[in-house]
Amino acid sequence: MRRWHRTRRALNYANLSTPVGLLVARLGRARLTAGPDGLLLAYGYRIPFPVAGAFTVGNVVLTRHGEGYLTGALLRHEARHASQYAACAGLPMLPLYVAAAALSLLVCGNPASWNVFERLAVLEDGGYRRRPPWWSRTRAPGTPGPGGRHPVGENTPHGVRDRRPRRRPR
Repeated sequence: MRRWHRTRRALNYANLSTPVGLLVARLGRARLTAGPDGLLLAYGYRIPFPVAGAFTVGNVVLTRHGEGYLTGALLRHEARHASQYAACAGLPMLPLYVAAAALSLLVCGNPASWNVFERLAVLEDGGYRRRPPWWSRTRAPGTPGPGGRHPVGENTPHGVRDRRPRRRPR
């Protein structure tokens, strides 16, 4: 195990995030096994919250799935979350994560896509997709813009609008 992994493990025990993760695993009746890089893997978590396929509390990575699910990119993603717990001094990461998820939900309608913690943990490794913010999405032709108005030159339900402004008759 690398020096950073030993340091992360010690920090997450000292800041109480790993003991809380062990408590969550016990309450969820998950089976614990030792994982790579000082992580503890908890399989068969039975509480239906959170809805993610896997989540991390301290150095404990929990999943509802059976053994063998936490491998490759997903495990690297969750390991990065364990490092984030160490960087956030442990349990303060929980409200910070909830705030970041709420902000992401406001920005793009998805709690992960613009969540700074998920982006730093490599969004795609966690199985998440990048979604553009709501203000930069393109509209389908004929769809009203802001205020229900059709932009000039776009197809409308009543045909194509002329791009030139109309003159009033005198």
